[in-house]
Amino acid sequence: MNVRAQFGLAMQRLRRARGLSQEDVAGISEIDRAYVGRLERGQANPTLLMLARLADAFEVSLSDLLRSVKLRTGNRQKS
Repeated sequence: MNVRAQFGLAMQRLRRARGLSQEDVAGISEIDRAYVGRLERGQANPTLLMLARLADAFEVSLSDLLRSVKLRTGNRQKS
């Protein structure tokens, strides 16, 4: 599973644990709801600014947002 897909699943789990809809996250983050869906499906590559907005929306630190996305040493991720 590539890093975008891993991030998307982590984001979806966090969103659901917080009881938020994609629309809620989009509104709080001031981004398009369709973009939230693309992120969760691993179809978009978020910028650092976007990651910070999402962390704020979930009320977690940036490091906590990324914590469950683990890259395996020696395995290159396809872009």
